[in-house]
Amino acid sequence: MTETTIAQADPVLVAIDIAKARHEVLIAVPNRKRRRRLTVLNQLDDFNRLITTLSDYGRPVRVAFEATGNYHRALAYRLGIAGFEVKLVSSVALARTREALNNSWDKNDPKDAQVILHMMQIGNEQFYHDPMLCGTNDLQELSKTHDIVSRSSPSAVGQWPLLHLWGFG
Repeated sequence: MTETTIAQADPVLVAIDIAKARHEVLIAVPNRKRRRRLTVLNQLDDFNRLITTLSDYGRPVRVAFEATGNYHRALAYRLGIAGFEVKLVSSVALARTREALNNSWDKNDPKDAQVILHMMQIGNEQFYHDPMLCGTNDLQELSKTHDIVSRSSPSAVGQWPLLHLWGFG
């Protein structure tokens, strides 16, 4: 009988600090001491450049980031449809880990990427469910609309009678 061995290659770990205009990326390739640092603008061309760079390693890729407003959504979607494993890092856990590792409250984007990478290495990450890929985007947008309307003046709420029919008011 033939013995089957399944060898899983260690993944390339990619830590991304998300910001409005540009994202700081730190790439750790297994069995290499040096890490690669990239700056990716919040544009499709740069997203495609990052995906090509990560695909060229020929290994599985695991990406983690801290969700920041809505700025992470476009990049996370592109990485997800490219076939990479996308993970989320808790903002509170990131702040506590940064404080413990650096013994300081000091914060900057490259340092945050290093802390995210450390959290990936110890397995302190969460699942990320992209609303577009999971099919919950419409529900999420409706929920955000309800939140905005409910915080506005009472007269504005009267202008949205359908929200009451859907149970949002």
